[in-house]
Amino acid sequence: MILNAHVWGDAAGPAVVCLHGVTGHGARFRALAGRLHGRRVVGVDLRGHGRSGWEPPWNVDTHVADLLETADALGLERPVWIGHSFGGLLVAELAARAPERVGCAVLLDPALHIDPSVAATQADGTRLDVSFASADEAIEARLSGGTLFTTPRAILEEEADAHLERGEDGRLRWRYSPVAVIAAWGEMARPAPPTPSCRTLLVLGARSWIPVDLPDAPGLEKLVVPGGHSVLWDDFDATAGAIERFLAT
Repeated sequence: MILNAHVWGDAAGPAVVCLHGVTGHGARFRALAGRLHGRRVVGVDLRGHGRSGWEPPWNVDTHVADLLETADALGLERPVWIGHSFGGLLVAELAARAPERVGCAVLLDPALHIDPSVAATQADGTRLDVSFASADEAIEARLSGGTLFTTPRAILEEEADAHLERGEDGRLRWRYSPVAVIAAWGEMARPAPPTPSCRTLLVLGARSWIPVDLPDAPGLEKLVVPGGHSVLWDDFDATAGAIERFLAT
């Protein structure tokens, strides 16, 4: 499947491909693209999310195949790959399976392996029909969820504008397939992929609920930022600055 792509920056510049986590979408990387001057930045909607196709299967094999097919369609031979959460897992899998297609990797609080019992709880919660009467209600639910610590409300207002969809019942829902997300939680319960062999930047949230145990390796740089799992929301400047410096070397 060729995925829906959000493209910013210099069309002739070095390419960067950004992968979101479960329930997310590619437009979340718009602000980061604004910091990566001179680069062509592509944020994709993964299968089952945003405006990409929602049909199964939703396993890692299919996601990786989608990413390579989309990169081919966009003429991207060896881009930088940036992935947050489940997107970080996919970047690590891609680096293991097709290392010749990865220039370097940036893993943002990656969900490389989730304890199966935790993954089961998360997947079970996804079965609930979560809907909202208004965008403000959706934003307040995010802010009160206990995983965001210093995220500015303006970021969530932009998220609501880009990612909420009104259903036939008049209620607003985030634009993703619940069954695709449930399948992703199952994939995150599998053994973790190896540390990428290419130059890799790992950014971790000090208050993240997702454990990351990535052993030291040649070419691996690590940074811990103060906030939680959503490092580009809680700690945008620190995270974007680290990515800028990493890509500049």
